[in-house]
Amino acid sequence: MKDVDLVIVRENTEGLYSGMEFELADSAYSIRVITRKATERIARFAFDLAMKRRKKVTVVTKANVLRMSDGLFLEVSRKVAEDYPDVEVEEAFVDVTAMRLILKPQIFDVIVTSNLFGDILSDEAAGLVGGLGLAPSANIGADYALFEPVHGSAPRLAGRGIANPMAAIMASKMMLDYLGESRWAERVENAVVTVLEEGKVLTPDLGGSSSTKQVTDAIIDAL
Repeated sequence: MKDVDLVIVRENTEGLYSGMEFELADSAYSIRVITRKATERIARFAFDLAMKRRKKVTVVTKANVLRMSDGLFLEVSRKVAEDYPDVEVEEAFVDVTAMRLILKPQIFDVIVTSNLFGDILSDEAAGLVGGLGLAPSANIGADYALFEPVHGSAPRLAGRGIANPMAAIMASKMMLDYLGESRWAERVENAVVTVLEEGKVLTPDLGGSSSTKQVTDAIIDAL
């Protein structure tokens, strides 16, 4: 899909992925943790990012049902938004957002949401631009950051030479941006875009027949 340029900012330490689960009688329970501190941190990151982009943030929750946990997420995000008067703020429910990502993804700039919602929406967004093999991701903390394809590893493709290397290479582009090496980050991105636009050397997931190494070599040549 053309003209899709969005970033999903996902709180990655709590929510339903906090691992607080237990069984009682014949039932299983998971505790969804949303804290003011973590929400403020992720919201501020999203708004800072939007200031460098198109100055729009979509806060995604299910606060009409999860009134306390997502209610807090929404409350804190609104408070943070007050510090960014130049940023357009939109609030949306996660199910509506999922639909709008399919119908008109071009309306989004920065989406900020909780852990589980962000996990699902990021894979959906990857599908809009060609699949998981194209989407990079970053885990950014206060002192350290880790960059990888949004899908993580691909063990079922190991040793077959057909994995798409573009997500990993674009993750290195994100790392270069993080390190302040914007000129080199732009060169890496342009090289990937050049190979995609030429369409001659592509892995099977993009309809090609080239190997992982051949695509990597083509991107290196484009640099």
